[in-house]
Amino acid sequence: MRATLQSANDEASHRASGMKTYRVGGSVRDELLGRPLADRDYVVVGATPDELLALGFRPVGRDFPVFLHPETHEEYALARTERKTGRGHQGFSFHTAPGVTLEADLARRDLTINAMARADDGTLIDPFGGAKDLRAGVLRHVSPAFAEDPLRVLRVARFAARFGFAVAPETEAMMRAIAAGGELATLTAERVWQELARALMEATPSRFFAALRRCGALAQLFPEVDALFGLPRRDDRDAEIDAGVHCMRALDYVAAAGEPLPVRYAVLASNLRLPATGRARPGDGVAQGVRRAAMLSRRLKAPADCRELARLAARYGPAVHRAAELAPSALLDLVLAADALRRPERFEQLLRACAADRLSSPGSSRADYPPAARLAAALNVVRSVDAGAVVSGQPGARDIPRRVRAARLKALRDWMRTL
Repeated sequence: MRATLQSANDEASHRASGMKTYRVGGSVRDELLGRPLADRDYVVVGATPDELLALGFRPVGRDFPVFLHPETHEEYALARTERKTGRGHQGFSFHTAPGVTLEADLARRDLTINAMARADDGTLIDPFGGAKDLRAGVLRHVSPAFAEDPLRVLRVARFAARFGFAVAPETEAMMRAIAAGGELATLTAERVWQELARALMEATPSRFFAALRRCGALAQLFPEVDALFGLPRRDDRDAEIDAGVHCMRALDYVAAAGEPLPVRYAVLASNLRLPATGRARPGDGVAQGVRRAAMLSRRLKAPADCRELARLAARYGPAVHRAAELAPSALLDLVLAADALRRPERFEQLLRACAADRLSSPGSSRADYPPAARLAAALNVVRSVDAGAVVSGQPGARDIPRRVRAARLKALRDWMRTL
């Protein structure tokens, strides 16, 4: 690929004698960290859009010139600078020209660890000390222009969750100023969800929320989560714990287990219920938790699989935890309400989300979660009932649901007598 572009450059040298390409950004950072390289991005210095088009590159950028390599389909962007022209993440104008230098392009990036480049000969270009910050485990902004883009608050928090790095004090102060200035409100729901989803899939999601909380952004972006901190809740041993701390532990637990995004989001959203007041009635906490989970999902425009699993975990999580105490009728109601007969895979995800919530509690010494095994077995019992055979040859279509339910309850009672 590099040879292809170099030979093309040689052929076009009369038009682009100063054209040079550099690998930039995340792939350089991850290479220095010894992490697997995913996407490779390149910056082209000393060229124009017409010159890249003549070399066979395909344009894909809407706001500024980005091109796909004709053979590898990797992204190549013309070196550019940017200028703040309005509020929010998209309030920028971009300038590209053959005279824009590599250092000028790197200077517009968010963090020093993302503002490094590799030349064709392997030379590391690091004008802002990114390699040093990598070794020190520090997330530090490149320039005062960091404050112009509110999305960078979320990005820094996400990198904290990925790498476990500390945020430099001066960068955290700038994040605090962005939060105080009100520009976080300009971020679209889609971008906030995108950053949240990525953060939940990182190694330590709790660090994402901790970084946002320290700079005052958590209360603005995820007020339901921020409200948990400092509030007491009871764990399964009737010990008092901080609701926010418990939620963060559960998220890190489910991340360590390698669960998919819907399960991780369900753990977050199902922990949003606030402690009951002295006048609360039984079930009030569950209803409140369902409302708060729905409110978060609606505001973030969460995808359907995440939204639905979160609703199930918020609504039925407490019942799942008490599976051993449930009578056959309540057990059947839970299986049916969770639509486990039609969606057994989602029901399994619900059980895994509940398991993470319980097993992450302080003092939990169990490696397993008995309610999951009990409910999985109960589902198999219910599924073993042949509804067609139950109603075969019997008149009265309106009576069919009652007869099928009675047969399922009998099967559950017989099974429970063997336990």
